Amino acid sequence: MNDKNLNEEEALLRLEDIHLSFGGVTALYDVSIEVESEGIFAIIGPNGAGKTCIFNVINGFYRPQRGQVIFDGIDITRLRSAKIARLGIARTFQNIELYTGLTTVENLMAARHMLFKDTIIEGAWYFGRTLNQEVAHRKVVEEVIDFLEIENIRKVEAGLLPYGLRKRVELGRALAMEPKLLLLDEPMAGMNMEEKEDMARFVVDISQEKKIPIILVEHEMDVVMDIADKVMALDFGTKIAEGLPEDIKTNEAVIKAYLGDEI
Repeated sequence: MNDKNLNEEEALLRLEDIHLSFGGVTALYDVSIEVESEGIFAIIGPNGAGKTCIFNVINGFYRPQRGQVIFDGIDITRLRSAKIARLGIARTFQNIELYTGLTTVENLMAARHMLFKDTIIEGAWYFGRTLNQEVAHRKVVEEVIDFLEIENIRKVEAGLLPYGLRKRVELGRALAMEPKLLLLDEPMAGMNMEEKEDMARFVVDISQEKKIPIILVEHEMDVVMDIADKVMALDFGTKIAEGLPEDIKTNEAVIKAYLGDEI
């Protein structure tokens, strides 16, 4: 696979024939995906279908037995998670992964840590690039805070926040990394209706205003069908359908596997 072919086909991310198994259990079977450099790509499927496994393969938590992951022209299949994050892939998790003893601002600044380029001496004495970078990183963090409308909780410890706001802070931490690709793993899970509406609005704004492509795993089918540009359905680790939301709604295999009477 060369960079020219990737650019010609405008695929920011490509998963090719991914096979992932644990012992005798197959989690993903020959799954292939192409994600373009804009829009919202949603992945749906019943519990255990392999949705989160795809995320874990993309950001290096799992290494597939077969297949390739190509991101922005680079084969990242065997790279470490930290390296993949530095290349521009950020993620939120089903279970909130914040530093509960740190404030909102501190959690967002922690996401910027890997972007610092100072030396040990500069960091210890807080001068030179360290001081300049601190100002630049704080500017990015403040922009994220404004974007997500969380100014009033900027100095509140994450562990003291209600669930919906903690989910929003986690989204902010991912945005603070200034990603080229954002992976959102059930960002609306456990939220009430108002919180879901807010989160859906932010997801759309990230895609349309910030022009960050998104891969979304979500069980809220009404939301998925409203905001996604393309939808892929999984069942037992196998891709059973992919297409526009209106096509997925009427796909018999998808209805049988997952959607039922929900839509």
